[in-house]
Amino acid sequence: MTVTLRLFAAARDAAGRGHDTFDAAAAPNVGALLDAAAAAYGDGFVAVLERSRVWLNGDDPAAGRATPLADGDEVAVLPPVSGGADGSRCPSGARACCDSLTARTPRSSWE
Repeated sequence: MTVTLRLFAAARDAAGRGHDTFDAAAAPNVGALLDAAAAAYGDGFVAVLERSRVWLNGDDPAAGRATPLADGDEVAVLPPVSGGADGSRCPSGARACCDSLTARTPRSSWE
């Protein structure tokens, strides 16, 4: 029985691969799988994992780290995407959000 771990962006870079497979018996839940991946890929991966979203078969795991895994499941690690806006590039519907972000974050800290 196997579970596939899919890694994107910074998680892929930290692990040195875009996907891997794990024995579902050795990783019976999301937390055990992430712990096994952390042990396999090291501190750089752990740092990325701490700020990433984790999905199970395209959804948030219902019970978080305790969510059980089954043969054929896919767990994805999705780090945040860098970027931002300076207010001038905000879509019209998001203007208040952009204004709020730029008011709290000095532009010099974006670079």
